[in-house]
Amino acid sequence: MNVEQDGLERAVREVFSRQAGTPRASVLDPADAVIRRANRIRRRRALAGMSLAATAIIVVSAGAMQLGQAPPPNGSTVVIGEREQLPEVSGTPTIPPPAPDTGTPLAEVDLVLGETIVTAQGRRVTVVGAGRIERAHRLSEDRGWLAVSAPGLAGRFLWAVAPTGSVQVLLAGADEIVLDRDGRQVAWKQGPVLASARVVNGELASIARAEVPAEAMPLRFVSGAVLVRLAPDRPGHVLWRLHPGAFEPGTDESTSQIFGALPDGRLVGEVVTGKSGATCLTLLDPARDLARTGPECGPRLDGDGLGAVSPDGRWLLANGRSDGGDKALLVDLARLDSSVEPVVAGPAISGAVAWSTPATAYYHADAVGRLARVDVDRATSGGSPTLVAITGLPAGQPPVVISGAELSR
Repeated sequence: MNVEQDGLERAVREVFSRQAGTPRASVLDPADAVIRRANRIRRRRALAGMSLAATAIIVVSAGAMQLGQAPPPNGSTVVIGEREQLPEVSGTPTIPPPAPDTGTPLAEVDLVLGETIVTAQGRRVTVVGAGRIERAHRLSEDRGWLAVSAPGLAGRFLWAVAPTGSVQVLLAGADEIVLDRDGRQVAWKQGPVLASARVVNGELASIARAEVPAEAMPLRFVSGAVLVRLAPDRPGHVLWRLHPGAFEPGTDESTSQIFGALPDGRLVGEVVTGKSGATCLTLLDPARDLARTGPECGPRLDGDGLGAVSPDGRWLLANGRSDGGDKALLVDLARLDSSVEPVVAGPAISGAVAWSTPATAYYHADAVGRLARVDVDRATSGGSPTLVAITGLPAGQPPVVISGAELSR
């Protein structure tokens, strides 16, 4: 007994000596804190899932014994866990109510409808364990989706959603999160730190960090670099090329909006002209601090910056002003000069624009409460977009169109 007691005391002393010799963690890096918070959430969910799984096994086993002892009369069916009804769709075109797991596709892009993702192929995937999704991107090779949460008291979350609907937390508590077009890179802002990482097998790797001004926010990836808006109330953007350490603000002080990139890497954006603050559309060279490389001044949009460039770089669909109101405007980028008049393509855009083909785009229009499908040929011929009403969604959660549809083709 004394030998066992001495051994126990030695073991305890060894544990305490190891703890005393372990160096304390350095000052928290905000970018690391976002990942650590996500890892803690993931561990808590795993433990909770194990507990729920054990409970479910007990409940199902008890139910099975009950059913074995007393089968339902007259061949009736016992339902354990009823599936939540999907939102109903109405309007033009008329779409029949969806089946529980698959049905008639609602669009040529994937959609987030409340807690359900409806794919362009008609699959219905219930997302388990995520909150409200504000933006989402479809991954290639049917690997699922990456979803960015709406901002909340705890910041933004980045979730990896499997094709089955299961959710893995990749980031938690970020101020802003952006993804590249392939879903293989992510950038986020947390406090004074801007960070970027590669997404590899559901994990974040090769993290780079830089200190940035408090008002700076990442907007999108451009040819492997992160486009950053320096402040929300004045013109100016810069490309962070993932160099760790100090952040170089650049020399651009004229760009007010950046909508996307052409296949050759040039950016489509608006620049401020003169002291009046008027803006016009042009092309920008990311290799020369966003210097103009297109027309000196193309058409004027005067929108809020929502919009996207088509996959082939031919068209821009973005918000702008027309006939005294906010509209979705279509611009032919192959004829980008001041003589080009943008074409009204539909009601104003709310949220993301997703191009399913180089000539077809989808977005949600809060002004009319409809999902809009814009056909380029129809719009340039004076036709109206196809508007579809999707009802039965939770209050304050309109449909979200998912980008990356072209990756699935």
